[in-house]
Amino acid sequence: QVRLVESGGDSVQAGGSLRLSCAVSGASYGEYCLGWFRQAPGKEREGVALIGNYGEVYYAPSVKDRFAISKDSAKTFVNLQLSSLTPQDTATYYCAARSGPSCYKGLGNFPSFGYWGQGTQVTVSA
Repeated sequence: QVRLVESGGDSVQAGGSLRLSCAVSGASYGEYCLGWFRQAPGKEREGVALIGNYGEVYYAPSVKDRFAISKDSAKTFVNLQLSSLTPQDTATYYCAARSGPSCYKGLGNFPSFGYWGQGTQVTVSA
């Protein structure tokens, strides 16, 4: 059973940076796509960044060049570095995992992810 626990959410001003961390347990054996989704009030959950079992990464166009995802080889954590934050980045950020080595087409397919954390709030003020 994969368990995900996020941390690092905070309130920051526009232009600031944050580092979100997700502690992962139960995924060291097997192949998993890991990543981050976010959901703002009244909006659908959207994919932010994913990293495949062998390190390939995918980013939503809105965060490419501002956010960076990383993980350790043992799949015990997956981090998301957020920079140049804008109020549009305000949302609850969720760590997610799905079985299988590839994250291909995962950003637009959150139902395919069977494991979720509880979420961490990021609030960006103008």
